[in-house]
Parts: sequence; C-alpha cells; structure tokens
Amino acid sequence: MMLKMLWVALPLTGVMALAACGSDPAPAPEAEEKPIVMQAGQWELTRKTTGYNTPTVTPAQYQEALKQVSEDKVCISVDRDGLPTPDAIAGTEGSDCTYKDKLARKGRLIATLSCKAGKGTSEIAVEGNYTADTLTLGATMTKVEGGSPVLRTTHDLTGRRVGDCPAG
Repeated sequence: MMLKMLWVALPLTGVMALAACGSDPAPAPEAEEKPIVMQAGQWELTRKTTGYNTPTVTPAQYQEALKQVSEDKVCISVDRDGLPTPDAIAGTEGSDCTYKDKLARKGRLIATLSCKAGKGTSEIAVEGNYTADTLTLGATMTKVEGGSPVLRTTHDLTGRRVGDCPAG
C-alpha cells in the first residue's frame, strides 16, 4: 500500500517542480513617470453653467442661467506644483483665491479654492483632468454672505493653451 502511494505522489511532485521552474522572473522596477505639468501661457477657457441655485431662484431664472456660456482668453501662470493660478479657475466667481487643498496626480486635479466674492466669500470645489495644454474640470461654487449661503453654481470648464502670453 505504501508503495502505491509513493508511485502516485512522485508524478505530482515532478509536476510541482516543473511548475516552479517555469515561473516568471521578478518584474523589472518600473521607470518613474514624469509628472504632468500644465504650461503657463495664453489659454482659451470656456465656462458653461450647468446649475444655478439661490434661496429665491425661479424656474425661469434657472433656465436662463443654464444658457450662460463664457469664453475668455487669459494669461495663466503656473505654481511650483505645476497647477494654474486659482484665480484663473475661479473666473468671475471669486478673486484673491488660494488653494485650500489640492491633489494633483497623473493629470487628475481635485481641489478646493477659497476666494473673496463681493460682500462675502466663495468656495469652489473643482475636479477633473489636465495635460500640459488642455484642461477639463467640473466646478461647484458656493457663495456665502453673513454666514449664510446665497448662491450655488456648477460649471463645466474646458480650456486649451493657445500660445505664450502677450508681451507687456
């Protein structure tokens, strides 16, 4: 009986040994990817309103807001992390903006901007993708005055670099 078990086990051991010989070599270390950095320069930005809400918005005002599309040429500088100046992203929804937080990796940006806005402040959450010469972001802005939210908008923001900034 013991001999029979040995004869059954030997082929199985041989198959296991062969399988171990055919295993893949250890993978080569991955080359470090170059970070994706936006280029400073002249950019064409298109901002399309996709949502508009105030405490007193009427359906007609909402529908009118959805028709708003702005196109601007702006000179964008890039910070040390390779991201656009926050005022360029904010457009008319804020000024003197700073990045409250930001995560940029492999062409993906998730950030919150803190800005001045009229008599109050605005906070703009952005999320989307960018390359050296394009961007596609979704933005949600909440404007606060006297501690209460007075306006919330959402936008699709697209842009492309069209050259260097004009001299002067």
